[in-house]
Order: sequence, then structure tokens, then C-alpha cells
Amino acid sequence: MFTGIVEEIGRIRNIRKGEKSESLIVECKNILEGTMMGDSISVNGVCLTVADMSANSFEADVMPETVRATNLKYLKPGDSVNLERALSPTGRFGGHIVSGHVDGTGTIQEIKREDNAIWFTISARNEILKYVIHKGSVAVDGISLTVQYADERVFKIALIPHTRDYTTLPGRKVGYCVNIECDIIGKYIEKLMNYTGKDSKGGISLEYLLENGF
Repeated sequence: MFTGIVEEIGRIRNIRKGEKSESLIVECKNILEGTMMGDSISVNGVCLTVADMSANSFEADVMPETVRATNLKYLKPGDSVNLERALSPTGRFGGHIVSGHVDGTGTIQEIKREDNAIWFTISARNEILKYVIHKGSVAVDGISLTVQYADERVFKIALIPHTRDYTTLPGRKVGYCVNIECDIIGKYIEKLMNYTGKDSKGGISLEYLLENGF
């Protein structure tokens, strides 16, 4: 589990392409402190497993489904990426619950500056936008951000100076493809409310709530 608080900006050193998969070698420094083989690292919001390490880099395999569903397929050597280690039991929960399991991608439609903030307007598919709510949380390329506006086509987020200085997002341009992970709590609630499996009474309804004292 992650929190969406980026620890370091890494750089893609090399990409080994398979038929449908790929292997990323990521240059970094601070992120390797305390990291061991098999640990999870969020790369642009995608949870990847450390398969190999050196003094200043790690290697991670990307399976075909992850290639299809995320913007990792567009990376090339020299590109910068947001990095975060998995949350430790004693770590600070500074962002929100981020699993590293990307729901899909969106496209930057507009970038606008307002005093010390940078506004990003991002479009996405309906199956993603239905979980994005005003003043809720969303992870964009692994960055925990507050939704400042949302409708049926786009949502908007605003970067504070710290996020501007310590993540890759300010370097992106209109048309750039970003990874999006919606708040997992909303997805769990939807699943439970609509569950119609064995021994289910058809999900949560007004009648069900009244019968159970709500």
C-alpha cells in the first residue's frame, strides 16, 4: 500500500521490451534505502516488484496487462518517473490509500497557473470519472491529489508549490497521458451495495436499510 506522497523522481535508464511485456531499469538514490529484493515500489503510480538492484538503480518487470492499462508503455530511456516505497507500519499517512493498481489513464486537456498553484484539467473515461468526486482524493501518476472540480467529462486538480517541485507533473504538457487510480473506498462501497452473489438479497436497498434499523 502507498499514500501518494512521492519520495523521489527517478529516471528510466533502460527498457527491455518483450513481445507484450517489458522490464524497466530505473535510476534512483533515496528510494533504495532499506529496499530489498521483492519489495514494492510505485512507479508513476503503478505498483512494481523489485526484481534486481544495484547501487543506484532497480529493475522491475511489467506484465502485459499493466502495459496495456497504464502509461508505462509510453516511457523511453531518459524519462522521469515518480517513485514511492510501500508504506511502512511506522510511516506517516500523508496522502490517501493508494494500492498502485491503476484504474486507467487520462489525458491532460489544460494547464493553467493561478498565483502559487498550477491547475490541471484531465479527461478520462466514464468508468473512471464516476469514482472521482469534488474534494475527494485521486492518484495521478502516483501523486495523491485533491479533486477541485469534477463533471461527466473531466476533473481538475491544483498543485501546491511542494508538489510542483518534487513530482514530474509540472513537466508534462497538454495531451500527455497520465495514470489514474481512484479512491479505493468508493469502489468497495459500490461492490457491496450491488453485490448479487450467493446468499445475497440483491445488494443494499432502502427496504434493506429500513429492515435493519437504519
